[in-house]
Amino acid sequence: MSRTGGLTGARNRLMGELKALRKEKWIHFSDHEDDNINILRWQFALMVINSDSVFNGGYFKAEMTFSEEYPYQPPKFRFLVPFTHPNIYPDGQLCISILHKPGEDIMSGEMASERWTPLQCAESVLRSVLLLLDDPEINSPANVDASVMYRDRRNEYNEKARATVERSKKDIPPEFEMPRSFETAPPPKHEDDADFWAESDEEFDFGGSDTGDDQDMEEYEDEEGEEELDSDEE
Repeated sequence: MSRTGGLTGARNRLMGELKALRKEKWIHFSDHEDDNINILRWQFALMVINSDSVFNGGYFKAEMTFSEEYPYQPPKFRFLVPFTHPNIYPDGQLCISILHKPGEDIMSGEMASERWTPLQCAESVLRSVLLLLDDPEINSPANVDASVMYRDRRNEYNEKARATVERSKKDIPPEFEMPRSFETAPPPKHEDDADFWAESDEEFDFGGSDTGDDQDMEEYEDEEGEEELDSDEE
């Protein structure tokens, strides 16, 4: 594959991934026009929509950058406003296995299946980031102090997380409404459902007998009798 072909393939794939991600509730691109975005550098906000999460309600501005070798090489991810978390470096860079180069790493103990592969995509990275927020890897932390706090002083850690959420809300655009749930509203229930089914029983015949059916049966039996008499006479 030529270098030009590789560039075209990366950009085409990223355009498709970007289009799909715009439909998700948990990510917000402030620029809704694909023509105006640098396809190799995305800026957006990740939103935590999980009532069980200590980061619930957070609006975390972030950035992903892609190389010309994507998807054969992983993207890079960082939070634009760093916060206290065992796996977030002071500059906002994230320490997570899925962003590490393909192949097994004996030194770190990471298996190839835990690291980046061309079968991964931007969405799988972002979903992994959201999972990592609530389930940090404290054995190989990027922030040792945060790791110790999470392990030994969980209440203090949770208080910092809630403060981070409140601070992040200042970055929510004025015209944007934060989603509160992944679920869409159920369709309205008809108040006259019982009346509907009662009317259906009267209007539709599902095989029950009536006067017309009895009359048809009598005519059919008379015709059979006449045919038997004709047969006897012959």
